[in-house]
Amino acid sequence: MRYADRIHTKLTQALAPVTLIVDDQSAAHAGHGGAAPGGETHFEVTVVAAAFAGKSRVARQRLVYDILKDELAERVHALSLKTLTPEEVAQG
Repeated sequence: MRYADRIHTKLTQALAPVTLIVDDQSAAHAGHGGAAPGGETHFEVTVVAAAFAGKSRVARQRLVYDILKDELAERVHALSLKTLTPEEVAQG
């Protein structure tokens, strides 16, 4: 299974997000540290989930990192996160 799919599946199962966007940005990082042939090393992920309510930005990121610990240990070199609650999105 592709890493993008693994990320999507794990975050969906753990957080039940209302919005989840997993964008593989590896091509833009070719030749940089951590880049590997075949890509799937650099991702930008946007997660909108009620599970983030009452958590700080750091706590939200730690939660996502914990969910994706295997992917981060295996191949994913960089993970840019946007973690929001549905209420934060509604407020603009």
